Amino acid sequence: MSKVAVVYWSGTGNTKRMAIKIKEGAEAAGAEVVLFTPSDFSADKMDSFDAIAFGCPSMGAEVLEESEFEPMFLDCEAKLKGKKIALFGSYGWGDGEWMRNWEETCRKDGAYFVDDYVICNEDPDEEANEACRSMGQALAQ
Repeated sequence: MSKVAVVYWSGTGNTKRMAIKIKEGAEAAGAEVVLFTPSDFSADKMDSFDAIAFGCPSMGAEVLEESEFEPMFLDCEAKLKGKKIALFGSYGWGDGEWMRNWEETCRKDGAYFVDDYVICNEDPDEEANEACRSMGQALAQ
């Protein structure tokens, strides 16, 4: 059984709802899944998981949340090489630039993406929910 971490920050609840759908998909595929917020996760926990989904909404000028999520993620970057990951998050404006930039950073760090990132405008609709469940299944493989 694979172990999956779903690490997310959510201000409005939209990214949290996405995290729950990812958890559901991974559990349906037989994985053991733990949900974390940034204050409960750090680089020293990364080796305990076979795959990790990182979720953060777009903030400000299309950047990661800067006070909690970004510091935690920066700490984890050194352990991304060869790690199975996926990225997700919601946004209220812009065109997804924050996610494209984040994905590029992770690729440069040597992360292995199990699925395309999932983004949704505001509250996840059924299409986004299904993409999140599918992401969870991919993480469990």
